Amino acid sequence: MSETTTVLIVDDSRVSRMMARQFILSARPGWSVEECATGEEALDKAGTADPALILIDVNMPGIGGLAAAEQLRRLCPKAHIALVTANVQNATRNRANELGIGFMEKPITETKLHGLINALALA
Repeated sequence: MSETTTVLIVDDSRVSRMMARQFILSARPGWSVEECATGEEALDKAGTADPALILIDVNMPGIGGLAAAEQLRRLCPKAHIALVTANVQNATRNRANELGIGFMEKPITETKLHGLINALALA
C-alpha cells in the first residue's frame, strides 16, 4: 500500500482554505489535506505532516508567508511550495524565485490548482 500524499494549506482566510481543500480533493480524493491559519502553525505542523505540497498565502498575521516559506523550505526540503497570493508585485515573485518556490495568483481556481498538481507530477 502506498503512502498518502499530504498537502498543507496555509492561509488566514478560512474560506480560501476550504476552497483549496475542495479543489485538491476533487482531483485527488485519496490525499490528506491539513490546514493552518498562520505561518507559525504551519511551522509546527510541517514536521509531523511531512507534506509533499505546501500552499501558503503571503499576507497573514504574525510571520508572513515569505518568511514562513523560507523556514518551511529548510524543514521540508522535498516539499513543493507555492505562494498563493493576490500580491503580484515583482518583488514578491522575485523572492519566491530566489527561494525556489512556485507562485499562484489569487483568486485560486480549480483549474489553476489542478494544473499545479499535474505540473508537479505528484502521485
